[in-house]
Formats: sequence, C-alpha cells, structure tokens
Amino acid sequence: MTPPPPGRRARGPRTALRVQVRRVERLTPRMTRIVFGGDSLAGFGVGEYSDHYVKLLFPVPGADYPVPFDLGRIREEQPRDQWPRMRTYTVRHWDARAQELSVDFVVHGDEGLAGPWAAQATAGDELYLVGPGGGYIPHPEADWHLLVGDESALPAIAASLEYLPSDAEAYVFIEVAGPEEELELACPGKAVIHWLHRGDSLVGEKLVPAVRALQAPAGRPHAFVHGEAAFVKELRGLLRTEWKVPREQLSASGYWRAGHDEDGWQASKRQWNHQVEEEQEGSPSAAS
Repeated sequence: MTPPPPGRRARGPRTALRVQVRRVERLTPRMTRIVFGGDSLAGFGVGEYSDHYVKLLFPVPGADYPVPFDLGRIREEQPRDQWPRMRTYTVRHWDARAQELSVDFVVHGDEGLAGPWAAQATAGDELYLVGPGGGYIPHPEADWHLLVGDESALPAIAASLEYLPSDAEAYVFIEVAGPEEELELACPGKAVIHWLHRGDSLVGEKLVPAVRALQAPAGRPHAFVHGEAAFVKELRGLLRTEWKVPREQLSASGYWRAGHDEDGWQASKRQWNHQVEEEQEGSPSAAS
C-alpha cells in the first residue's frame, strides 16, 4: 500500500456513535484501557491504517442535548460553549467479531478531561464518538522503520509494530514517566526498542538526543514521529534537513502541545504546522 500524501489524513463519518464501556483494564499506573462496545459499532471501518483514531465527545455539564443525539443539530442550534468537548484518541485495537473497540488513556490524576473520566469509568457508562480517521501505516517496502513518541503516541506505536513483517528492521524510541510505565510490546525480531524515562525532565528532553544519537542505517526509511509538538518539530527538522528523509516517507505531527488543552491546540495547530514547514521546507504545504 502506498502511504497517503503528507498532510492528508482520512477522516471517518461525522455521525456520532453511542458506545458503552464493557471493560476497564489498568495497564500501568498512568495508563488505563477502556473497551467499548455497542450496536452502533457494527461495520466500524478500521484496518486501513495503524494510527486510526476516534474523537470522543464529552458532554458539557448542564447542557441539554437533543434525543436522539445529533452532533450536527447541536452545532447548528446551540452556542459553541455548549458543544460537547472533543478529545482525540488512537484506536488501540478493534475486534470486529465482538464489536469491541479498545482505547488507551493516559491518566494524570485530576488533570485534563478524558483522563479523569477514564479513571472513574465503569462497565455500562456511555459515551459518543465520531470516526475513525487515520493516515499512517508502516510501508512494507521500507528498508527500515523509525517510530518515536511519548505516552500519547504509545498506542499508535504499539499498533504499528503489530503491522510490521516479522523480519522488519525497526528502531523504536518511547519516552514515558518512569520504568513502571513500560508495556510489553509485540514486535518483529529485528526491532530495537528504547524506553526513555522522563523523571523530572520536560517531555522530549530525553527523546530528542536519543534519536539524534542513532546511527541511521542505509536504505530507505519510513518514519513515524508523534507526540508533544515541540519535540516533534525538532525531530522533524533532524529527519528532513540532516537525515534527508523524503516527506512522503515521514509521518510527523504534534498530538498535543504543552500548556494547551486540545481545544486550544486544535485551534492553532494548522498555523503551527504552516510555520514549521515554512522554516524547515522553505515553503508551506497542507498541515498534517
């Protein structure tokens, strides 16, 4: 399969699907897996990409939404501050036979919106989502693969490793809070996984020098670099300007940005990407 052009990502239908929590699994002290089910997931279109994602809809307390739930109608009839809050999460696993969708949440105590919800979720809780979208899958003809990210990208990296052929050469760099946050990952025999423990450092502070120190193998790479926007920008520059990785062989995007919630980040992300590409490419192109 040929990867999609850089900056273009497939997006699923905008119809909101009602799902129910079937199971809650604690993976690490800071990561919780929620397994969703529901009749609305019949025919859920996942499989083309390894970084498929959905947008979870969290109701605003006190808001009065129509029954049946209609996201388009809500946006037409209600003020913006009453719209459900959207949070983007990777599809970690999709079981078509059981109609079960697994999503992994990073939980930082009471910080954020989706994390606290996941920490308190129990079987039977309901939520709406839209999607799926996606845009990356490891190219089978690449000579080697590079996958880099923080906790927010860990589900996509884990899913991508499962797509790789058994003899694929891959170099994986994952930054997490500490050793207790490491997960056992299914991966090809030639994959080299580097777990980096952040401790009190800033996000990406351990990740960037580790990737920079890699002696890039010969041949054509296919790279996936996602997570906090600042380190993604720095590593994108390394790959494009120093390693000379062609744009069509690189998927790089900031899933989030320090100091911004998703609402604020999504509002400014396109402009951020525009500026990054102007700096690193000399001319802007569509945002990824």
